Amino acid sequence: MPTDQVLILTPVKNASPFLATYFAALSKLSYPRELISLGFLESDSRDNTYELVVEHATALAGSYRRVGVWKRDFGFEIPAEVPRWSPEWQVQRRTVLARSRNHLLSRALADEDWVLWIDADVMGYPADIVERLLATGKDVVHPHCLIKLRHEPIKTFDLNAWRDHGRLHMNDLRAEGDVVPLDSVGGTMLLIKADAHRDGLVFPPFLYGKRNPRVRRNVFFPASEGEIETEGLAIMASDMGYGCWGMPNLEILHYPA
Repeated sequence: MPTDQVLILTPVKNASPFLATYFAALSKLSYPRELISLGFLESDSRDNTYELVVEHATALAGSYRRVGVWKRDFGFEIPAEVPRWSPEWQVQRRTVLARSRNHLLSRALADEDWVLWIDADVMGYPADIVERLLATGKDVVHPHCLIKLRHEPIKTFDLNAWRDHGRLHMNDLRAEGDVVPLDSVGGTMLLIKADAHRDGLVFPPFLYGKRNPRVRRNVFFPASEGEIETEGLAIMASDMGYGCWGMPNLEILHYPA
């Protein structure tokens, strides 16, 4: 029988279209609910995300070990006409994402053994995914997040999970086995040993690690060296002696962009 306590953390912003699917997927997990805690941080939403999360959390409070909802606005908005992946906005956007993850972690983590980060727009995954991630025995491990767009074949979505300075992604690593080393991770779904977080492993809200040989050189942030947010966490994990791992054949599905 499982004994490890798992804290599932999800930062949310303008997430109302995804919440029904998110909580439906969560309800299908086979891991014992008495060993699961839930934590949410809502930031800067222009819709009713906060109210909906509170409503769901209230309904689930008796079903899980702990459930918490917090609010922290950062005052950041990308102009409506600008795609969120526009290069000129990435440092600011990822800085806020990192700060929201760190704020949620500091509020929610208690005595749990593991932290499982799940983005609100992840819509589907195997019911036993917690067990399968834990079974790797790795300190930082990431499943393969895919997306299905209209009239296109299914493909890798979370390109923040990479190796070899960003040249290899999850789909390129399938033949290596079910658990493969990574140099960087994404945050769509990410399991981290809680003691690694307690030791100081966070999501850097600034470019971190330019002396680490794993970082990309003049690729994503042309004027500087280093990585930020989830990629920065992976480089920091390396600096701290923790390995990052991917499961290219364990698939989860992202909401169509």
